[in-house]
Amino acid sequence: MSQGRKAAERLAGKTVFITGASAGIGQATALEYLDASNGDLKLILCARRLEKLQELKTKAEKEYPNAKIYINKLDVTDTDAIKPFLEKLPEEFKDIDILINNAGKALGSDKVGDIAIDDIKGMMDTNVVGLINITQAILPIFKKKNSGDIVNLGSVAGREAYPTGSIYCATKFAVRAFTESLRKELIDTNIRVILIAPGIVETEFSLVRYKGDSDRASSVYTGAHPLFADDVADLIVYTTSRKPNTVVADVLIFPTTQASPYHIHRDA
Repeated sequence: MSQGRKAAERLAGKTVFITGASAGIGQATALEYLDASNGDLKLILCARRLEKLQELKTKAEKEYPNAKIYINKLDVTDTDAIKPFLEKLPEEFKDIDILINNAGKALGSDKVGDIAIDDIKGMMDTNVVGLINITQAILPIFKKKNSGDIVNLGSVAGREAYPTGSIYCATKFAVRAFTESLRKELIDTNIRVILIAPGIVETEFSLVRYKGDSDRASSVYTGAHPLFADDVADLIVYTTSRKPNTVVADVLIFPTTQASPYHIHRDA
């Protein structure tokens, strides 16, 4: 039996919850799950931009008419909104099998001493507090049935810090520590905890970081041959479609032109 067919069988009928699904890696992951399962699963997609989610849902349902897709607005930094979001899920979507903690962002590239308080709070609340709160809300579902996958999106910035990225790096180091602690806490269960740590990926990430400055954002990727969102999405789906006795626990994924945050080969 081919690997693709095996993956489709393991994913069949599962419910996948993806945060930050309106663009980038989150959006690509939703589409990759549909492709890998031939549309035979349920997707819960949340983000702050409901109109983008609706565009994704419309596109996905045209290509995979049998897929079941639920969308709703959710800002993971709004702690009080998480429980009502889950309570409002249609009954057929409540038994979640896979959680993809994808929502995250970088804001600015100022040195310590010049970092805006709002930027610090924005990154910490989204990348760390939001991820933890979503995980805590979903974990009882997994514990009740003694199964489930938790995938946390880390970063190479959570392995090696760099100047002008102090807060973003701190958040991704925190995600790594949280993930490792959680995996050890759940060692006596069948719940898998997975960390995916990408290097440079061309998405809206830099446009958000540089607050709409498209020239500065595009310069990050110039000559670097970065990964694209679907490269990371492919890996996420791979890790969650392994045999139940296997956990791909911690993966660092780079383009072939990168070796660390500061070791990126660029075309002359």
